[in-house]
Amino acid sequence: MLFKLALLLALGAAVQAQSKDWWETASFYQIYPRSFKDSDGDGVGDLKGVTQSLGYLKDIGVTATWLSPIFSSPMADFGYDISNFTDIDPLFGTMADFDNLIKEANKKGIKIILDFVPNHTSDEHEWFKKSIKRDPYYKDFYVWAPGYIVNGTRVPPSNWVSVFRGSAWEWNSARGEYYLHQFHKKQPDLNFREPRVQQAMKEVLEFWLKKGAAGFRIDAVQHSFEIRPEYDGNFLNEPRNRDDNDVDSYGYTQHVFTVDQKETTEMIYSWRKIMDDFKKANGGDTRILMAESYSPVDVVMEYYGNGVVNGSHIPFNFLMLQWLNDKSNAHDYENAINTWLNNMPKGKTANWVMGNHDKNRVGSRLGEDRMDLVNTILATLPGCSITYQGEEIGMTDVFIPWEDTVDPQACNSNPEIFQWFSRDPARTPMQWNNSKNAGFSTANKTWLPVSSNYLTINVESEKKIADSHLSFYTELHKLRKNKTYTNGEAQVKAINQNVLGIRRSLKNDSTYITLVNIWDQLEFIDLSIAFPETTSSEFEYVFVNRRSQHSKKDKTKAYSITLMPKEAVVLKSTSSELY
Repeated sequence: MLFKLALLLALGAAVQAQSKDWWETASFYQIYPRSFKDSDGDGVGDLKGVTQSLGYLKDIGVTATWLSPIFSSPMADFGYDISNFTDIDPLFGTMADFDNLIKEANKKGIKIILDFVPNHTSDEHEWFKKSIKRDPYYKDFYVWAPGYIVNGTRVPPSNWVSVFRGSAWEWNSARGEYYLHQFHKKQPDLNFREPRVQQAMKEVLEFWLKKGAAGFRIDAVQHSFEIRPEYDGNFLNEPRNRDDNDVDSYGYTQHVFTVDQKETTEMIYSWRKIMDDFKKANGGDTRILMAESYSPVDVVMEYYGNGVVNGSHIPFNFLMLQWLNDKSNAHDYENAINTWLNNMPKGKTANWVMGNHDKNRVGSRLGEDRMDLVNTILATLPGCSITYQGEEIGMTDVFIPWEDTVDPQACNSNPEIFQWFSRDPARTPMQWNNSKNAGFSTANKTWLPVSSNYLTINVESEKKIADSHLSFYTELHKLRKNKTYTNGEAQVKAINQNVLGIRRSLKNDSTYITLVNIWDQLEFIDLSIAFPETTSSEFEYVFVNRRSQHSKKDKTKAYSITLMPKEAVVLKSTSSELY
């Protein structure tokens, strides 16, 4: 009897150990609200449009969606210049519209993640206006410095360069000092060394948690702190990059004083505590932090925590987004994936990102014929996947000429080089159907033009095609919900130069093998080369993309697999004994 009780307790502990929190295996979906769905015909997407589209998100398997900023803003950087952190910009709707979005999303089991922009505010924020006037409470809310007098002329405090090109310092005549802006000059940097700033931002987080947000994506977190002045109230110059002679280029200097300071991770840990404390006090599901940082791998890993305290639940994994291009082979993919898995602290959750509103679309970077391959990889790796709107239907970049460019990062350049900086091509409206403006809006003109390929590449059309990008994506995200994918182990290996393999296995359950042929050669595969334990095993095709000559439920031996060029398949072992 005691033995049976002990066995039951052990089994219960094993099941509990395998259980995952909602976010650990989630399918996240990024919405850029300006371009998702316009409900009122003004040519710009809004919150009601998002609410109207929740059924679609549910149908394709989305667990949670994070929204790019929807807060009050003059829109110098399309919402990332916030003038009120606790109000909705009228362009997107009202607070009542937000409340309704949360209500309807909860009904469908979809969580809403908000974009938290801590590095800066708009220069139209009340805090900045009061800081200019040296209000006793707000005078140190921002990074101010007098600069130098050189030959009778005042010059900036240092050679720091803005991400958006040009000096990161802007003179303010009313205060008589320069303020720091690591992005647009209308986005003054907050001073997080001021305790009152930290308290103010804590209150922002708590405000939206109480409104029902399931967590936050933290924007540009690596820029939050800067090295303080060592003397005379001025700042040290950053070292030059000798291979970049463009003084206005962000690459002109090595950013040793303006990014990745040690205080940044400590602040992330304090925000994690806010999430955890809120759950303890209010119950419900875990509220999460998703940290955006393009920092080196070892720095990003610190965002997970320090072994004593926890940090961000999901420090964004940009390795595939940064390291892979249309020339990459299977070994490059293996390296990008395993670098993250091998560096990730024990017990933490992996995440996979291949696109967002700041980068060219996957189909344009890697090739339109690799879209299914990318979605297959993201869906079958361990942890959570993150999809940028439109990637599930194969949307690609849209050429926007200089005269129609609106992205401030590009507008700060010139007609010769703007395309290197413009983010407009990846932000064009979502393609819902083949009606006017792709069903995005009834306006005569949308804020960015709709792609000319919307007549065939759109949600409505692809729903009707069994082997479309959308149908394949939807089926993959159903597969993600089985036990092997939520709790199983993972091995990622290049079978050869052209074929990547992902093995997912769980004791006493089926083993799954993902195979993607990245290049244009016909490939004959023996799985045992990469995964010796599969020798002589039989597999069943459970997913095939449009490139495949196989059908679901076809059988194959591990040593005799043929892959067509750009084919993506998922195989399932016919025996649970394989582990």
